[in-house]
Amino acid sequence: MDVMIILTLAVLIPVILFPAALVWYINIDGIVQAVREARAVREKKVAAKTLD
Repeated sequence: MDVMIILTLAVLIPVILFPAALVWYINIDGIVQAVREARAVREKKVAAKTLD
């Protein structure tokens, strides 16, 4: 009985964690992209002010 529980956990944990990790990665990637875009806009504004 113990072997079956361990085997079940060994199979189900990756099955559950993989989709969760994928969603987490997509969310973090979106946040990083938004921060990069905001930084680029801010740098353009600073560059435009220094040229004036």
